[in-house]
Amino acid sequence: MRHPILLSICAASAFALTACDSKTGADVDRAFQGVNVVDESNLNDVMLTVADPNEAVSYFQRVNGEQPDRIDVMRGLAQSLVRAKRTTEAVSAWKRVVDHEESTDDDKIDFADALIRNNEWARADQVLDTVPPTHETFKRYRLEAMVADSNQEWKKADSFYETAIGLTTRPAGVMNNWGYSKLTRGDFADAERLFSDAIRQDSGLFTAKNNLVLARGAQKKYTLPVVPASQTERAQLLYTLALSAIKQGDTTIGKGLLRDAIDTHPQHFEAAVRSLRALEDNVAN
Repeated sequence: MRHPILLSICAASAFALTACDSKTGADVDRAFQGVNVVDESNLNDVMLTVADPNEAVSYFQRVNGEQPDRIDVMRGLAQSLVRAKRTTEAVSAWKRVVDHEESTDDDKIDFADALIRNNEWARADQVLDTVPPTHETFKRYRLEAMVADSNQEWKKADSFYETAIGLTTRPAGVMNNWGYSKLTRGDFADAERLFSDAIRQDSGLFTAKNNLVLARGAQKKYTLPVVPASQTERAQLLYTLALSAIKQGDTTIGKGLLRDAIDTHPQHFEAAVRSLRALEDNVAN
Protein backbone atom coordinates (compact mmCIF):
# COMPACT_ATOMS: atom_id res chain seq x y z
CA MET A 1 0.00 0.00 0.00
CA ARG A 2 2.92 2.30 0.62
CA HIS A 3 4.49 1.90 -2.85
CA PRO A 4 2.11 4.28 -4.70
CA ILE A 5 2.74 6.95 -2.07
CA LEU A 6 6.50 6.47 -2.35
CA LEU A 7 6.30 6.68 -6.13
CA SER A 8 4.25 9.86 -5.86
CA ILE A 9 6.89 11.44 -3.57
CA CYS A 10 9.69 10.44 -5.93
CA ALA A 11 7.77 11.83 -8.87
CA ALA A 12 7.15 15.09 -7.06
CA SER A 13 10.86 15.33 -6.15
CA ALA A 14 11.87 14.64 -9.70
CA PHE A 15 9.48 17.35 -10.91
CA ALA A 16 10.90 19.80 -8.40
CA LEU A 17 14.45 19.05 -9.51
CA THR A 18 13.43 19.44 -13.13
CA ALA A 19 11.85 22.79 -12.29
CA CYS A 20 15.07 23.86 -10.56
CA ASP A 21 17.08 22.82 -13.58
CA SER A 22 14.80 24.91 -15.74
CA LYS A 23 15.78 28.05 -13.80
CA THR A 24 18.68 29.97 -15.20
CA GLY A 25 22.06 29.64 -13.52
CA ALA A 26 22.11 33.41 -13.16
CA ASP A 27 19.17 33.28 -10.72
CA VAL A 28 21.01 30.85 -8.47
CA ASP A 29 24.26 32.83 -8.74
CA ARG A 30 22.43 36.00 -7.75
CA ALA A 31 20.92 34.30 -4.71
CA PHE A 32 24.30 33.10 -3.46
CA GLN A 33 25.95 36.39 -4.36
CA GLY A 34 23.49 38.19 -2.10
CA VAL A 35 24.48 35.95 0.81
CA ASN A 36 28.17 36.53 0.10
CA VAL A 37 27.73 40.31 0.03
CA VAL A 38 26.09 40.27 3.45
CA ASP A 39 28.80 38.02 4.89
CA GLU A 40 31.55 40.13 3.35
CA SER A 41 29.98 43.33 4.65
CA ASN A 42 30.02 41.91 8.17
CA LEU A 43 33.62 40.82 7.74
CA ASN A 44 34.57 44.29 6.50
CA ASP A 45 33.03 45.81 9.64
CA VAL A 46 34.96 43.40 11.85
CA MET A 47 38.19 44.21 10.06
CA LEU A 48 37.61 47.95 10.56
CA THR A 49 36.85 47.70 14.26
CA VAL A 50 38.29 44.74 16.17
CA ALA A 51 40.87 43.20 13.88
CA ASP A 52 44.58 43.92 14.13
CA PRO A 53 45.15 46.98 11.89
CA ASN A 54 47.89 45.36 9.83
CA GLU A 55 45.80 42.21 9.35
CA ALA A 56 42.97 44.45 8.18
CA VAL A 57 45.32 46.13 5.70
CA SER A 58 46.33 42.72 4.28
CA TYR A 59 42.68 41.67 4.00
CA PHE A 60 41.56 44.82 2.17
CA GLN A 61 44.64 44.75 -0.08
CA ARG A 62 43.72 41.22 -1.14
CA VAL A 63 40.05 42.07 -1.77
CA ASN A 64 41.02 45.28 -3.54
CA GLY A 65 43.32 43.30 -5.82
CA GLU A 66 40.41 41.03 -6.73
CA GLN A 67 37.83 43.83 -7.06
CA PRO A 68 39.77 47.05 -7.68
CA ASP A 69 36.75 49.21 -8.59
CA ARG A 70 34.74 48.72 -5.37
CA ILE A 71 34.83 51.99 -3.45
CA ASP A 72 33.79 50.37 -0.15
CA VAL A 73 36.86 48.15 -0.29
CA MET A 74 39.04 51.12 -1.22
CA ARG A 75 37.68 52.99 1.81
CA GLY A 76 38.29 49.98 4.02
CA LEU A 77 41.92 49.83 2.92
CA ALA A 78 42.42 53.56 3.49
CA GLN A 79 40.80 53.42 6.95
CA SER A 80 42.87 50.38 7.91
CA LEU A 81 46.09 52.11 6.88
CA VAL A 82 45.17 55.07 9.12
CA ARG A 83 44.48 52.68 12.01
CA ALA A 84 47.84 51.00 11.40
CA LYS A 85 49.53 54.45 11.51
CA ARG A 86 50.90 53.90 7.99
CA THR A 87 50.13 57.50 7.12
CA THR A 88 52.06 57.86 3.86
CA GLU A 89 50.25 54.84 2.41
CA ALA A 90 46.96 56.07 3.87
CA VAL A 91 47.30 59.38 2.02
CA SER A 92 47.76 57.56 -1.29
CA ALA A 93 44.84 55.24 -0.54
CA TRP A 94 42.48 58.11 0.32
CA LYS A 95 43.59 59.96 -2.83
CA ARG A 96 42.42 56.97 -4.87
CA VAL A 97 39.10 57.02 -3.01
CA VAL A 98 38.41 60.72 -3.67
CA ASP A 99 39.33 60.24 -7.33
CA HIS A 100 36.66 57.53 -7.63
CA GLU A 101 33.44 58.60 -9.41
CA GLU A 102 31.34 57.47 -6.40
CA SER A 103 33.34 59.40 -3.78
CA THR A 104 31.58 61.72 -1.32
CA ASP A 105 32.35 64.87 0.65
CA ASP A 106 32.99 62.68 3.70
CA ASP A 107 35.75 60.96 1.70
CA LYS A 108 37.40 64.34 1.16
CA ILE A 109 37.24 65.01 4.89
CA ASP A 110 38.85 61.65 5.63
CA PHE A 111 41.50 62.44 3.01
CA ALA A 112 42.22 65.73 4.79
CA ASP A 113 42.45 63.86 8.09
CA ALA A 114 45.05 61.49 6.62
CA LEU A 115 47.03 64.47 5.26
CA ILE A 116 47.08 66.12 8.70
CA ARG A 117 48.28 62.87 10.27
CA ASN A 118 51.05 62.87 7.65
CA ASN A 119 51.94 66.49 8.55
CA GLU A 120 50.76 67.80 5.16
CA TRP A 121 48.84 70.78 6.49
CA ALA A 122 48.80 72.88 3.31
CA ARG A 123 47.36 70.03 1.23
CA ALA A 124 44.78 69.31 3.93
CA ASP A 125 43.72 72.96 3.82
CA GLN A 126 43.30 72.76 0.04
CA VAL A 127 41.22 69.59 0.27
CA LEU A 128 38.92 71.05 2.95
CA ASP A 129 38.39 74.09 0.73
CA THR A 130 36.81 71.78 -1.88
CA VAL A 131 34.12 70.64 0.59
CA PRO A 132 30.91 72.70 0.20
CA PRO A 133 30.13 74.96 3.19
CA THR A 134 26.72 73.29 3.44
CA HIS A 135 28.41 70.01 4.43
CA GLU A 136 28.45 70.62 8.17
CA THR A 137 29.82 67.72 10.21
CA PHE A 138 31.69 67.43 13.49
CA LYS A 139 34.80 65.97 11.86
CA ARG A 140 34.89 68.66 9.18
CA TYR A 141 34.85 71.51 11.73
CA ARG A 142 37.34 69.77 14.02
CA LEU A 143 39.81 69.48 11.14
CA GLU A 144 39.09 73.05 10.00
CA ALA A 145 39.93 74.23 13.53
CA MET A 146 43.20 72.29 13.56
CA VAL A 147 44.22 73.69 10.18
CA ALA A 148 43.34 77.24 11.26
CA ASP A 149 45.49 76.67 14.36
CA SER A 150 48.42 75.58 12.21
CA ASN A 151 48.03 78.80 10.19
CA GLN A 152 47.76 80.87 13.41
CA GLU A 153 44.34 82.09 12.30
CA TRP A 154 43.08 82.27 15.85
CA LYS A 155 39.63 83.79 15.29
CA LYS A 156 38.79 81.18 12.67
CA ALA A 157 40.14 78.42 14.91
CA ASP A 158 37.99 79.57 17.85
CA SER A 159 34.90 79.72 15.64
CA PHE A 160 35.51 76.24 14.21
CA TYR A 161 36.20 74.71 17.64
CA GLU A 162 33.00 76.21 19.03
CA THR A 163 30.97 74.88 16.10
CA ALA A 164 32.54 71.42 16.41
CA ILE A 165 31.65 71.23 20.12
CA GLY A 166 28.02 71.96 19.23
CA LEU A 167 27.95 69.04 16.78
CA THR A 168 29.00 66.23 19.12
CA THR A 169 27.77 64.61 22.31
CA ARG A 170 31.38 63.81 23.29
CA PRO A 171 33.21 67.15 23.15
CA ALA A 172 36.07 66.38 25.58
CA GLY A 173 38.68 65.80 22.88
CA VAL A 174 37.79 69.01 21.05
CA MET A 175 37.84 71.00 24.29
CA ASN A 176 41.29 69.61 25.01
CA ASN A 177 42.52 70.58 21.53
CA TRP A 178 41.03 74.04 21.87
CA GLY A 179 42.63 74.42 25.28
CA TYR A 180 46.01 73.42 23.89
CA SER A 181 45.55 76.02 21.15
CA LYS A 182 44.94 78.66 23.84
CA LEU A 183 47.98 77.39 25.75
CA THR A 184 50.28 77.85 22.74
CA ARG A 185 48.96 81.41 22.30
CA GLY A 186 49.76 82.25 25.94
CA ASP A 187 46.10 82.56 26.94
CA PHE A 188 46.65 80.43 30.04
CA ALA A 189 43.47 81.30 31.96
CA ASP A 190 41.21 80.37 29.02
CA ALA A 191 43.26 77.22 28.44
CA GLU A 192 42.79 76.23 32.10
CA ARG A 193 39.01 76.68 31.76
CA LEU A 194 38.82 74.56 28.62
CA PHE A 195 40.94 71.75 30.07
CA SER A 196 38.72 71.72 33.17
CA ASP A 197 35.65 71.51 30.92
CA ALA A 198 37.22 68.61 29.01
CA ILE A 199 37.87 66.70 32.24
CA ARG A 200 34.27 67.26 33.39
CA GLN A 201 33.14 65.70 30.12
CA ASP A 202 35.62 62.81 30.33
CA SER A 203 37.27 62.22 33.70
CA GLY A 204 39.55 59.58 32.18
CA LEU A 205 41.23 61.94 29.70
CA PHE A 206 44.72 62.12 31.19
CA THR A 207 46.06 64.36 28.41
CA ALA A 208 43.62 67.07 29.50
CA LYS A 209 44.69 66.64 33.13
CA ASN A 210 48.35 67.02 32.19
CA ASN A 211 47.57 70.05 30.02
CA LEU A 212 45.56 71.57 32.87
CA VAL A 213 48.62 71.32 35.12
CA LEU A 214 50.74 72.98 32.41
CA ALA A 215 48.25 75.85 32.12
CA ARG A 216 48.23 76.31 35.90
CA GLY A 217 52.00 76.06 36.12
CA ALA A 218 52.36 78.76 33.47
CA GLN A 219 50.37 81.00 35.83
CA LYS A 220 52.60 79.93 38.76
CA LYS A 221 49.76 78.00 40.36
CA TYR A 222 51.87 75.21 41.83
CA THR A 223 49.14 73.14 43.46
CA LEU A 224 47.36 70.23 41.86
CA PRO A 225 43.78 70.97 40.76
CA VAL A 226 40.97 68.88 42.21
CA VAL A 227 40.50 66.27 39.48
CA PRO A 228 39.86 62.51 39.63
CA ALA A 229 43.24 60.77 39.32
CA SER A 230 44.91 57.52 40.32
CA GLN A 231 48.02 57.53 42.49
CA THR A 232 50.25 57.02 39.44
CA GLU A 233 48.48 59.84 37.59
CA ARG A 234 48.91 62.18 40.59
CA ALA A 235 52.63 61.43 40.60
CA GLN A 236 52.85 62.18 36.88
CA LEU A 237 50.93 65.44 37.33
CA LEU A 238 53.23 66.50 40.18
CA TYR A 239 56.21 65.76 37.93
CA THR A 240 54.75 67.92 35.14
CA LEU A 241 54.11 70.72 37.63
CA ALA A 242 57.67 70.43 38.93
CA LEU A 243 59.15 70.77 35.46
CA SER A 244 56.94 73.78 34.81
CA ALA A 245 58.18 75.45 38.00
CA ILE A 246 61.81 74.71 37.18
CA LYS A 247 61.40 76.07 33.66
CA GLN A 248 60.19 79.37 35.11
CA GLY A 249 63.09 79.60 37.52
CA ASP A 250 61.23 78.48 40.64
CA THR A 251 63.80 75.78 41.35
CA THR A 252 63.14 75.33 45.06
CA ILE A 253 59.43 74.78 44.45
CA GLY A 254 60.31 72.44 41.60
CA LYS A 255 62.55 70.32 43.82
CA GLY A 256 59.79 70.05 46.42
CA LEU A 257 57.31 68.95 43.77
CA LEU A 258 59.76 66.35 42.45
CA ARG A 259 60.07 64.89 45.94
CA ASP A 260 56.27 64.83 46.23
CA ALA A 261 56.07 63.03 42.87
CA ILE A 262 58.62 60.41 43.99
CA ASP A 263 56.80 59.86 47.30
CA THR A 264 53.37 59.68 45.63
CA HIS A 265 54.26 57.19 42.89
CA PRO A 266 53.41 53.61 43.93
CA GLN A 267 56.59 52.36 42.24
CA HIS A 268 60.07 53.70 41.56
CA PHE A 269 59.66 56.94 39.58
CA GLU A 270 62.91 56.95 37.60
CA ALA A 271 62.30 60.13 35.57
CA ALA A 272 61.56 62.19 38.69
CA VAL A 273 64.53 60.71 40.57
CA ARG A 274 66.85 61.57 37.68
CA SER A 275 65.54 65.14 37.45
CA LEU A 276 65.92 65.70 41.20
CA ARG A 277 69.44 64.27 41.22
CA ALA A 278 70.41 66.51 38.28
CA LEU A 279 69.07 69.56 40.12
CA GLU A 280 70.90 68.74 43.32
CA ASP A 281 74.15 68.01 41.49
CA ASN A 282 73.84 71.34 39.68
CA VAL A 283 73.36 73.20 42.95
CA ALA A 284 76.31 71.37 44.53
CA ASN A 285 78.57 72.38 41.65
